[in-house]
This record gives sequence, structure tokens and C-alpha cells, in this order.
Amino acid sequence: MNRLILSLLLLVLPALGQDTKQDDMKDCPMHAQHAAQSHQAVVESHGDQAMGFLRDKTTHHFRMAADGGAIEVTVNDSGDKANTTAIRFHLSHIAMMFGNGDFSTPLFIHDGVPPGVTAMKLMKSAIHYTYEEMPTGGRVRIKSDDPVAVAAIHDFLRFQINEHQTGDSLEGATR
Repeated sequence: MNRLILSLLLLVLPALGQDTKQDDMKDCPMHAQHAAQSHQAVVESHGDQAMGFLRDKTTHHFRMAADGGAIEVTVNDSGDKANTTAIRFHLSHIAMMFGNGDFSTPLFIHDGVPPGVTAMKLMKSAIHYTYEEMPTGGRVRIKSDDPVAVAAIHDFLRFQINEHQTGDSLEGATR
């Protein structure tokens, strides 16, 4: 009987200590900054894995438009043919996936469901995704005539602008 109690205590006590450590971290004046840095590191690491090219060799833009917007990625060095090819492959694939209502890539990259995705999935027949090649990369143009779909697209793009810290305008152009 004593062995059973001792075994249970050995299993339970470490778990109780973990809760205390987590609570102690919340009191740390730098906790929010550390958590944000950790999240950003996850976004960058998952992004590099999912996209097939390194974030630091490329530039992302998320453009707002009256009828939706665009995802643009270009290489930082115009002679970087390998990453240009990888960008084009990735974005053409993204246009096809999004058109089918598959947003698994942004879910993986951001470790959760980005704003706008649920509505974009439900309204997939009202949203058009078109891949366009650019001289040093590519673009996915996202368009809709439905104001609810456009609002969802804008929510998604604003989230991307903030998560990827692109500095792009958060304001959608008016029709």
C-alpha cells in the first residue's frame, strides 16, 4: 500500500510543480515579449518548412484591394533562380489549394486558424484565386464580388500582415 501511495506521489508532484512554474512566468515583466518572440520563431520556422524557401531570402507582401487582395513573394536577389522557382511553385500550389478550400498551409505556419479562413472556406465558390508570375517571384490574386467574402479576405490578409510584420497597409481600398 505504501508503495502505491509513494508511486502516486511521484507521478503527481512533478505536475504540481509545473503549474507553479507556469504561474511564476506570468508574473515576469518580459513574459509577453518572450511569448511573442517564441510565436514569431514558430511562424518563421514553420513558414520555411511549408513554403520550400527561406524567409530571409525573400520578401512577402499582403496587398489589400477593393475586391479582395493579393499575396506576393519575391526574391531579395534577382539572380536567385532557385528561390524564384520555389516561390512560383509554392504560390501556384497555394492558389490551387485555397481554391479547393484547403488552408492547411497557413494553419501549420501560424499554429492555428487565421481570421477569415472559416468564412473563406465556406464561401469558396464566391472567391477566385489566380496565380500570376512576377519577374522575381509570384502573386496569388484573391478576388470576390461578394462583400462578405471580401471582408473575410481582408481579415485574412490583415492577419498575415501582422504575423509576418510586412508593414503593408491594413486598410482595404474602397470600390
